[in-house]
Amino acid sequence: MNQKLYMVSLGPGDVELLTLKALNAFKNCDAICVPTKSKDNTFAKSISHKIVTDALKLLDIEKVIIPVYSPMNFDKQDWINEANILIESSKKYDTICFVTLGDAAIYSSIYYLLDILKERDKTLYSHCEIIAGVTSFSAASARVQKPLCLGDEQLFIRPINPRSDVKTTEILMRPKIGMDTKELGEGDFYTFENMNLENEKITPFKIEKVKKYMTLFLKFAKRD
Repeated sequence: MNQKLYMVSLGPGDVELLTLKALNAFKNCDAICVPTKSKDNTFAKSISHKIVTDALKLLDIEKVIIPVYSPMNFDKQDWINEANILIESSKKYDTICFVTLGDAAIYSSIYYLLDILKERDKTLYSHCEIIAGVTSFSAASARVQKPLCLGDEQLFIRPINPRSDVKTTEILMRPKIGMDTKELGEGDFYTFENMNLENEKITPFKIEKVKKYMTLFLKFAKRD
C-alpha cells in the first residue's frame, strides 16, 4: 500500500477560496476525514463538511467521507482519538485527506495530530503533505479593502484568551540584498529563498547574508 496523507487547509468558509492544491488533493484521495463537533458524527453544523461537499460538487466527483469527532476542548486525549481515526483510515484507503478550516499554520489542531502520528505511525507521518490555505484575516482584509500592513508597518497575531504564557513566532520579511543577519538575533530559524520558484532553497537555520530579494525568515517559538 502506498500511503499518502494530505492535511488540507479549507480557507475561511468560502469554497471559492480553496487552493488548486486543495482541490487536487480531493481529486487524488480515496477518502476525506472531516471534523465534526457532534457526538453522533453528523455534520449538520459543520462548516468544514459544507466546504468539502461544495468542492466535490464543483469537481463533479464523489469521495468517501469519514467523520472525525473533534470536540475542540484542547484536550490531548481528543487529539489521540482523532489521530487513531486517521491511522485506521489509512489502513483501509491508500490516500486520505484530513481537513481544517482556515490555514493549517494558524491555530490549527493539525500539528498536534502530526506530533501523535510521528510517535504512533512514522510511515504515515513521513508520507504527509500539508496544504496551505487562505487565512481568515487575509480574507477579512480583502473584504473591506484595507491592508494589514504597508511600508514598514508590522502585523501582530494575538490570542484574545490565552490558556498559558504566550510564545511568539516571528515572520521576518523584506530584507535588503547583502544585509548581515546578525541583527535578527538567535533562535529556531528557517530561511526560505525564492519559495515555490525553480531555484527555491529552504535552509533549517538563519543564513548569514541575504542574497535574494525573495527571502523570508521564520523564527519559530520555543515549544516544549
